[in-house]
Amino acid sequence: MLETIKNSWKIPELRNKILFTIFALLIFRLGSAIPVPFIDNDGLSERLSSASATIFGLLNVMSGDAFAHATVFALSIQPYINASIIIQLLAVAIPALERMQKEEGEEGKKKIASITRYVTVAIGFLQGYGYYALIKSYGLLETIDGASTLENVWMAIVIIVAFTAGSSFLMWLGEQITEFGIGNGISIILFASIISRGPHLVATMYYGAQKYLGIISSSSYVSIPVWAIPILVLCMLLIVMLVVFINGSERRIPVQYAKRVVGRKMYGGQSTHLPMKVNMSGVLPIIFAQSIASIPATIGAFVPSASVDGTGWNKFLTVFDSTGLFYSIVYFLLIIGFSYFYGSIQFNPVEVSNNLKKNGGFVPGFRPGRPTADFLKKVLNKVTMFGAIYLGVLAIAPIIVTNLFGISRLAIGGTSVIIVVGVALETVKNMEAQMMMRHYKGFLE
Repeated sequence: MLETIKNSWKIPELRNKILFTIFALLIFRLGSAIPVPFIDNDGLSERLSSASATIFGLLNVMSGDAFAHATVFALSIQPYINASIIIQLLAVAIPALERMQKEEGEEGKKKIASITRYVTVAIGFLQGYGYYALIKSYGLLETIDGASTLENVWMAIVIIVAFTAGSSFLMWLGEQITEFGIGNGISIILFASIISRGPHLVATMYYGAQKYLGIISSSSYVSIPVWAIPILVLCMLLIVMLVVFINGSERRIPVQYAKRVVGRKMYGGQSTHLPMKVNMSGVLPIIFAQSIASIPATIGAFVPSASVDGTGWNKFLTVFDSTGLFYSIVYFLLIIGFSYFYGSIQFNPVEVSNNLKKNGGFVPGFRPGRPTADFLKKVLNKVTMFGAIYLGVLAIAPIIVTNLFGISRLAIGGTSVIIVVGVALETVKNMEAQMMMRHYKGFLE
């Protein structure tokens, strides 16, 4: 990776793209530090720090702590990600979108991108209003003494529009990085959001060790045994190695193309393979599962009786504790279910079998058509099961660490690792491809 960056820096065009990407990320981090007016940011940060098990904890991780501080980019690129997922799922159910996505080529992709932008703005507005309602329910709005109803309405409009505009600007910034930078603009912004939490993680471990040794007594940090830090670092490295290995793993199904004569030329006869990635659904099953599994805790955050011992909500949330066994089992099963659901969308055995049949291809040992589709479906189920178990293990790894070491504030989620490593590998591949396009020496020798 370092060698690729070093070589790309020597090419003027790639160097300009890297500098443009760095400049765009600086703008992103600057906006992540600009607070939205009329909000008690310190009070909100303190209130959300105890809600890490809710959906707000996930949003805060994806925004690089901007969500907890109510900055301009508090919603990050979550509205765009949600819009992309919605359009992708609707393309399976709505034939018009499916035709637009598959049959209309580049023009269809532009239409899909345009629809996604409008949906992003709409979702950003809804999330911005929901965020405003959350802040208002916490009583963290800096009300103006003697303000009229109209002035309070304008204050609400300013807050909601600021959140919506910030999310829309990040969508535009990501597209600029894709066009003028090193590519994968949206993914790189998400990558930068998660990486920005790195210094906080290091500080948590450092001050946690100092508290364990009795050097400090601040309640802001949890005590971390000194001997546990090397184990945690080793676990992180092992997780990164596992993600890198699985990210490049695939099941290759051999495909043979029959020979056919067209005029005086013979076509086909070559052997190739059909790649089937082990983790074709990426990190989406974890995000979906975590969103659903955190619903009880999210509702409990709005119910005052949830913090009172002996009440129904308090007992329910105790059973559904985010570090408990019941929550872990439900979380794990949801990941497996969503992995199969998303895998069936990504890879259609019947469609692949029909395409092979039309092009004169077949899987050795299986007749074209239905037998090939059944074989591909069987392989897909096996590969998906392995990928789902892999995602489930990564997802519950922080829960295991919490129960073993008693560290509840140390965010080493498998979701973040999968995103960071995946984006880093994909970015390096893009840079290598661009370097290859500009390296003609090998063709001239």
